[in-house]
Amino acid sequence: MPSILFPGQGAQALGMGLDIAEVDEAARGVFEAGAEALGTDLRDVIGGTDAAALDRTDVCQPAILMTSLATLAALESRGLVQRDRVTAVAGLSLGEYSALAWAGALSTIDAIKLVRLRGEAMQAASEAHPSGMISLVGATDESAAALCDEARGNDVLVVANLLAPKQIAIAGSNAALDRAEGLLRAHGIRKAVRLSVAGAFHSPCMEPAAATLAAALDDTAVTTPSIPVVMNVTGEATTDPNTIRDLLRKQVTSPVRWQASMEALLNQGSRAFLEPAPGRQLTNMLRRYDHDTAVAHCSTADDLAEFTAWPGDAP
Repeated sequence: MPSILFPGQGAQALGMGLDIAEVDEAARGVFEAGAEALGTDLRDVIGGTDAAALDRTDVCQPAILMTSLATLAALESRGLVQRDRVTAVAGLSLGEYSALAWAGALSTIDAIKLVRLRGEAMQAASEAHPSGMISLVGATDESAAALCDEARGNDVLVVANLLAPKQIAIAGSNAALDRAEGLLRAHGIRKAVRLSVAGAFHSPCMEPAAATLAAALDDTAVTTPSIPVVMNVTGEATTDPNTIRDLLRKQVTSPVRWQASMEALLNQGSRAFLEPAPGRQLTNMLRRYDHDTAVAHCSTADDLAEFTAWPGDAP
């Protein structure tokens, strides 16, 4: 049961997707449509030398979405992806918008505009409330929650990303994160790594961004996708437009239940996965599960040239 996984923030890299767009008209069309929709061509930033400019939340989010959709457009234009055999899609955080666009719940243009607005609103919320995120090494769901409870005080500190077994991130005010780093051993957590993000994503710190996004979603058409989409907030698949709209409103301030999402796919029998550009962070996480999986990637023009029809003979 083949599934496609769409990457989220953190996967960005200078140059991503541009060599594919150079050799494929369908991929180039995605970037051109994005430039027209946004009034600015993000290929100028992607193809530049300033990694910090690309890393800005309001830039990297639409850039990643366009790169992922452009990659799949190239694969489909060459008959290398069999859409009618894909049984589910999922995307990590902003990647959920890529998944919804590819599955047909959102138009490509609406997805690009929403993600740009989402990035701008999250960047603004981050600048208004100094905050951040920490990846915990060796934490369980319970120990991460207990750490947040002890270190929170009068600030914000919550479990934000449940990515894979013992791969968890917390998010909150900088003062609370500082306290959490001093309490790791008391909760049996080996290590904490500060993440290079603008602020405390998927936490109450993002409530202003959630309000901005909710207003935009009210004015955006959401239709029934042709393929079930596994949603971050619940870790469950849906094709209901009202459910999708509601969960997108909640996603910015709610934990990303990526582990539950992957377990849902694995439990339904998914073993063949495709992760389009950029990066391989999502399929690398599959190694943490006790299942044999077949993983396909396409991140460069060379990958595109060598790509074989997917999912091929996979059941």
